[in-house]
Amino acid sequence: MNALFGILFLFSTLFLLIDNPETFLPTLLDGSTRAATLCLSLVSSYALWLGLTRLWQDSGLSKKISCLLRPIAKRIFKTDDSQTLEAVCMNLSVNLLGISGAATPYGIQAARLLNESEHADYASSMFFVLNATSLQLIPTSVIGIRASLHSLSPADILFPTLLTTCFSTLLAALLTRILIPPKQTKKTACNLGFFTKTKGAGI
Repeated sequence: MNALFGILFLFSTLFLLIDNPETFLPTLLDGSTRAATLCLSLVSSYALWLGLTRLWQDSGLSKKISCLLRPIAKRIFKTDDSQTLEAVCMNLSVNLLGISGAATPYGIQAARLLNESEHADYASSMFFVLNATSLQLIPTSVIGIRASLHSLSPADILFPTLLTTCFSTLLAALLTRILIPPKQTKKTACNLGFFTKTKGAGI
């Protein structure tokens, strides 16, 4: 990815130097100024939500949120491990607020634990899909970007974002469940085999 961006930058630089060299330096400085302004404007929103996330952990609210989401997560990811479910639920709850950066540590932990779970292929795929489609109740990052660019109504994307992410998340989760179904455990398979033989024997 770094190599790709480097090639694009060099190509754009050469093109601008050939086509309009006198605008190269002003354009470069203007782009740097805008990037720095955008980063500084996003720092405040990320600092706020990261601070709230830490408070959730210290106050025990994260565990309560995990308990609320745990029955759903347990059915979706086919795991009973409490540590895995807590990491997954924290990742999903932070993603609901549109704070992708804050969700990353929980996502890394959840991905590692799900990869060691009983249905690793299915659970990891479902987790990736849910993070990629990412149901958004409040798209905090996008609202912050729109506000920094002086949008007159930075929050008017709330309903369209909720609608589109609901559709994409439900569709992606359904396709994942169909295309990558959770595998049967050895114990279940043995039980089914025993039941089939017993039934065939007329008992």
